[in-house]
This record gives sequence, C-alpha cells and structure tokens, in this order.
Amino acid sequence: MNKARRFSILLASVMLVLATVLAGCSSNTGKTTNQPATGQTEGNKTSDNKGNDEQTSTDGKWEFGSEPLEFSMYGHYSWYDVPAWDSTVAGRWLKDNKKLNIVPVSAGGNHEQKLSTMIASNDLPDVIWMDRGAEVERLRDMGMLVPFDDYLDKYPNLKTWMGKDLNMLRSEDGKLYQFPNWYTGRPNGNAGYVINKKIYEELGSPKLETTDDLYNYLVAVKAKYGNSVTPYEPHLAKDQQGLGVLYTAFGEDVLYSYLNAALRAIPKDGQLTSVFKDDTFREAQKYISKLYRERLISQDAFTQTIDQIEEKVMQGRVAVFASASPTVIAMNAHQEMVKKDPNSGYFMIWPIHKEGLDKNKIYPGTYTSLGWNVSVITTAAKDPEKIFAFLDWYTGPEGQSLLFFGPEGKNWKGFDADGYPNFTPEYDAEEVLQLQKDQDPIMWNGNTGYIDPAKMKYESTLPADKQNWAARYQSEITWKTQANATEFVNMDPAPDSDLGIIKQRIDDIFTQAYAESVMAKSDEDVDRILDKAEKDAEASGYSQLLEFRTEAWNRNKALLENK
Repeated sequence: MNKARRFSILLASVMLVLATVLAGCSSNTGKTTNQPATGQTEGNKTSDNKGNDEQTSTDGKWEFGSEPLEFSMYGHYSWYDVPAWDSTVAGRWLKDNKKLNIVPVSAGGNHEQKLSTMIASNDLPDVIWMDRGAEVERLRDMGMLVPFDDYLDKYPNLKTWMGKDLNMLRSEDGKLYQFPNWYTGRPNGNAGYVINKKIYEELGSPKLETTDDLYNYLVAVKAKYGNSVTPYEPHLAKDQQGLGVLYTAFGEDVLYSYLNAALRAIPKDGQLTSVFKDDTFREAQKYISKLYRERLISQDAFTQTIDQIEEKVMQGRVAVFASASPTVIAMNAHQEMVKKDPNSGYFMIWPIHKEGLDKNKIYPGTYTSLGWNVSVITTAAKDPEKIFAFLDWYTGPEGQSLLFFGPEGKNWKGFDADGYPNFTPEYDAEEVLQLQKDQDPIMWNGNTGYIDPAKMKYESTLPADKQNWAARYQSEITWKTQANATEFVNMDPAPDSDLGIIKQRIDDIFTQAYAESVMAKSDEDVDRILDKAEKDAEASGYSQLLEFRTEAWNRNKALLENK
C-alpha cells in the first residue's frame, strides 16, 4: 500500500472514530497509566500553553514558546507539499501564541529531483518529512542529519510515549536521527470478524467461538440462504486478509505477519523457519480449503475488487466478514442498514480459535510501534534543539489536543489526572471533524498511543448503542486482540541485491502456492502443493533468505531489549 493511501486511511479512521462525539463534559474514565512527560495539569485546571511571556527553566532546557522560532520544512513526497503556516487553525494559533513560524519548501511535483538538487547545492531545508529507510541513511552517511540523543531526556515526550521501541529507529552508528509519525506504545488495529446481526439472529444466535462453531454456522447460512448470501467473506484473499485472520485461529501466539511478504517465515527456537513446512499453517490451509470446496467462501475471493466486496457488505449479503481491517466498510454498512431496519446491521465477535486453545492468546492482527514516516533535522538548521523541542511538544498532550480538538477553550479545557483533555459542554463534533480535515497536512508526528485513548475517553461515557460503531469495537475487541510485531520490521534485503532477487522468487512461489492450496481438492492436495512449494523455494535460495532475516530479527530483539 502506498504511503498516500495509508495516510488517507489513517485520517479516515481518525475522523470516523469522532464522527458521533456529542457535546458534554467527560468524567475521568481513562484507564492508561502512561503519564505524559509534559507540563500538563490535572482535573479542571487549564494548561499553561499561552507561550507569550519569557519562560525560564531550571534544568537548562529551552521552553517552546519562550521566544520566536522559525524554520523551513520540506515534505519528500510527490503528492505532498508543506502548507502555508497561516492556512490552518493550529498554524495560526501556534504563530500567535507560541511565536512559531514554519516556512514551506515545495517539492514542485518532483521530490526525487528536488532532494538531489538541494543536496548537490548544499541548500537543505531545516526539517525534512520523509519515509524511513534508504533516503534517511543516505543523508546520514553524508553527515547532513542532526542526532537527537542529547535532547531525549530534556524533552521527554517522545521517549516517554514510545519507550524502548524508539531504539528500532536508531541508525547503524547507534544514534537516533528520526522523529516518528503515528508511532505507538499501545495496541491498535482493526483485524477481526464482523457478523451480520439479522442473519445471526434468524439462525438462533448460536455460539461462535471455535473453528468448529464457525464451520457449523457457515453451513447453516448456506443451507438457509443459498447463493443469496456469502457465508464467509475474506476481503482480498490475494493479500491474505480474511484468510490470514483465520490462519491465526489455529495457534496460540501465531501472528498474521508470519504470512506477509516482509517475513514469510515461522519463528521457532530463535530461528526463522519455512512457512511451507509449518504444521499450523498447513492445518489452517486445510480448513480454509474445506470451506472453499464447500462454497462457504467467496468463490471469486482471489479476483474480486474492493468495490464488489463493499457492495455485498453494504447490502447485507454477507454472513461473516473477516479482514485485516474490516471496520470502515462494516461501520458504513451498519449505519446504512439500520436506517432501513433497526434490527439489522453488523457487530464484531472475539476472535475465533481452535477448540482447546486459549482464546486470549489468539491475535488476528498485528501492529508495529514505529508508525510510517519520520521527520529529520538537517545540519542546515540554526537551532536544532529548539526544533526538536517543538516536535516533542507537538507530539505531546498539548500538541495532539490542538491538532485534533482545536485550541484549548471551546472544545476542551485542561487535562484530567491521566493527561487527557477535559471536553466541555460546548464541544462541537462537526467543528472537530473539520479541524481534523484541515489540519491533516500538518500532522507530522502523530502520537497514536495518546490520541486513541483521548478520543475514546468521551465515547466510553456513551451508551453502547450511541457510541461510534468502530470506536466501540476497537475498545471492546480489536485493540485487545492485536499483537506487537515490531520485532519483525526492517528485515528486507536490498531489492537489487542477490538476496533481494531471492526474496522476489520466494514471494512469487508463496503467492501461487497460497492460492492453489486454498482451492485444493483435498487435504492431500494441500500437502502436495505445499511440499512442491517448499522444494521450489529451497531451490531458489529460501534458506539464505531465512538466515538473513534471522540475523535481522535477532538484531531487532537486541535493540528492543536495550533500554
């Protein structure tokens, strides 16, 4: 998925969660024990965020807002330019109250050429917003980036909220040069199972907990509704999606990520081993193949489009909808269906598990702590520490509340004992949504671990039927059943290297074998297909790729353990 798409999806998710927030003062219902490392206040006190007077510090750090700060910023994307600072409510407020001005540098629609030109002319902007990876290391190798290590204890929001996972962003020299966006220290994600309420109730609301329960239910759906309803809709099967979710039902602590292109392996005894030989994977494929053979799964699962899937779900022609992220489609469908029939709609269930397994050790989805892109400060910056101080403030409670709920005073006032905003009786949900749309282009270092509970604080005070649909099931189910897969990031070889070529071959072999095994004629056929895939993979250098990724995995674990 390209970065623009991921960014849009993230914003859409944020807006959807807040779509039904109503006016009112929230009680202190937050459950987190994370204490933000900022100057927030408690109870109904207001925050000290005026920033108009000179502020002094006893620990030698610079106070953001104590004096004017101006720096230039460039977004290294073809689809994005840093907006004019006066074009957003947050930008104007920060300029007036914190004496901050950010000067945009445009990519001119050709970001690769723009960055190369700036490097060649030694005319870099002060801050670059960009992807993690090769380009960051390229700038670091040329000595063009400022390390953040000396700032982390002075300005501790990032360190506090991200924790030891911050070490995963360190470069080969052991230093930190990247400030992450949408990082998290808490579970998030939407993977799981959505159930058609009306169909479920018409079939007697049977138990839906185990893989046997699910099979029996799907058989009952087909017997009653025939071809008018798809018993099990797996979203885009070519990307695993709902079939990958179902794979996790067959093993405790088995992760969806094991099947992804970035891994394609099973961790065992400190080594990454072949996915094709894994007993759990084979058992899951046999179960899925049985569902497919009996026409309990969409027969066009590997060729259907998103539009076709959405149409079926929207029309209520799906009994069970599973995906790595089914919530947006399901919520939209639920809202439209209940308008016509209050007894219809969708709900989510606790993840399905094989009989005998601990249901609390089943994880249909994963998340990583690193987020998706980063801000780097270049050596062109006159005041790098002050820029970092701003970024750290921006990622903390005051900055995040400003971006999501507007300036303090109308929609929120002060923070509760857990550090989350106190929403006021004047809270305007429509205004909040518009603010988020307008300020999306300046959300450079979002703090998922803070903003998700902040959004849920008010939702949790509403009756279940009044809560935002996605927010309710995220809180009750999905956030509790997603596993941290941060240890498996950054494990790909360079695409143009020998190992990179091997990786592509393995990906091709897996993709073909995966589809063939789902559509196999028998359990024996599943074994035959996976045996052949294992043989072909070994002949293509699979063991070398596994060895490379095992070393990368062990490095990751060492970094995560290093506090």
